[in-house]
Amino acid sequence: MTLNNINCRRKSIRLPNRNYAGNGYYFVTICTHQKICYFGNIINHQMQLSSIGKIAQRFWLEISQHSKSTYLDEYIIMPNHLHGIIALDNPDNPCRDVTCRRRRSAANVPTPNHDYDLSQIMSELSPQSGSLSTIVRSYKSSVTRWCKQNGFNNFAWQPRFYEHIIRNDGSLDKIREYIVNNPIKWSEDENNPNILSLKSKEKKFFNNSNYQ
Repeated sequence: MTLNNINCRRKSIRLPNRNYAGNGYYFVTICTHQKICYFGNIINHQMQLSSIGKIAQRFWLEISQHSKSTYLDEYIIMPNHLHGIIALDNPDNPCRDVTCRRRRSAANVPTPNHDYDLSQIMSELSPQSGSLSTIVRSYKSSVTRWCKQNGFNNFAWQPRFYEHIIRNDGSLDKIREYIVNNPIKWSEDENNPNILSLKSKEKKFFNNSNYQ
């Protein structure tokens, strides 16, 4: 995996047979809408948080208070995105693979000759309480709600977020290092508006030129 090539705009980055309520470590990246720098600026390789950035950090640190069996590892708030490691450790849900839950559900589905509750069956296939999606969605909603209540009506997130399952200690250490070093490498970050603007200008130049 190449962490420097993280793309927050993928159409679908969720594995179809993966239970994201399963226990383990997850690396997530959440971007602001159009990668606008709502959270502050990098000055001398250090992140200087804006008012929204401080709220984004505060609510992130409060995730474990609201989500049972959820723990936070390394994280960083950047000008227009955040990186963080979330650990799920629910003793009632040790299975990572969603297929095992589907097998259990299928075994309990009545035959056509019996009455059954369709909503109950569908709920088992929906995002579960304490799942990664539910945690991130709640976090994003909290930040957005605060912004609306405090006059920052233009604030918005990208609708999706990047997620990566951390499979071993080696990967965990590399991702921690990547997160810590993010402010230092901001000038090279593909999320940096200056780089995005430069790429846009280069694309426009070559599109309008006679170069083949």
